[in-house]
Amino acid sequence: MHTNDELVRAEERPTDPVRPRMTRTRLGIFVATLVVYVAIVVGVLTTSWPVRFDWQVMLFRPYKQWPEIHTFLDYFVVLGQRGPTAVAVAAWLGWRAHRQRTLRPLLVLGTSLLLLNATVGAAKIGMGRLGPHYATAIGSNEMFAGGDIFPSGHTANAVVTWGVLAYLATTPRARRIASVIAALLALGVGMTTVYLGTHWMSDVTLGWTAGLLVLLALPWFEPLMTRAEGWLMALWARLRARRALAPLTVATPVAVAAPRVPADDTLPAREPVGAGSRSGGAGRVPDGRPHLPPRPHTARSERTPVTPTGSRRPPHADRVPRTAPLGPATGRGRTVG
Repeated sequence: MHTNDELVRAEERPTDPVRPRMTRTRLGIFVATLVVYVAIVVGVLTTSWPVRFDWQVMLFRPYKQWPEIHTFLDYFVVLGQRGPTAVAVAAWLGWRAHRQRTLRPLLVLGTSLLLLNATVGAAKIGMGRLGPHYATAIGSNEMFAGGDIFPSGHTANAVVTWGVLAYLATTPRARRIASVIAALLALGVGMTTVYLGTHWMSDVTLGWTAGLLVLLALPWFEPLMTRAEGWLMALWARLRARRALAPLTVATPVAVAAPRVPADDTLPAREPVGAGSRSGGAGRVPDGRPHLPPRPHTARSERTPVTPTGSRRPPHADRVPRTAPLGPATGRGRTVG
């Protein structure tokens, strides 16, 4: 029974793929690639055979030899641009990360792109080589002239971006297939930049080696990525737990203060209903409100129309105020002398 429970828990846990390690074989390939990288840089700096070969290819003008494929290669070279390729690969790896419940695919892609930008970007700015379309003298290496094409960024990005898929493959067969596809894409993108005349051939070869160095160096960063993944997953778990435990805010009715009722000895005596009407005064109804007796209603014809300034009746010469006493015979007011 205990063994069955362990098997069930093992099936429920997400599978953690084996992380590559820096083996002696990988380290040997890394050192050999680094030697090639340095040799290419030295050959270009000394204006030796790589530069001569660059000028031979440039003067051949491949884009004029096969103009019928120019339009297709204009679109194909996008597979080496950093923005579109990074978005496409990140979407695929994000889906894999969701299925496997791990952030490792995205962390590997992010780490590789950071290494690529740091190393290739620094080399581009440091050596400042001009491209074929901006060359100033035939046979020169065009170094330290304010350019930014050595090594080829398109080529290095194609190696790294598509090579990450092979690096993250979980089976040997999938790794072989992904490696072949990545190699073909990197080879095609590099040669396309030479065809279009945007890069020297030595730019492309240095881009291939620069991208391969980034992929070979990734196992050294696996422990750092593991710690970053653990920290991010723990942070996400804390945020979810805090959200789950947060109390729901429910609108509570506002309590209305009851009117203060005086003590029994201070309460006025209530009169029975209708008592006020019988006595002619104001009585009280059962809820404590005063009850006023009915008053005689005055007809509208008997009312004196008034305005804000007084009566609207015109003054009369022989009319006396109503407050004066009436005369015995005429009924009119008497004048008091």
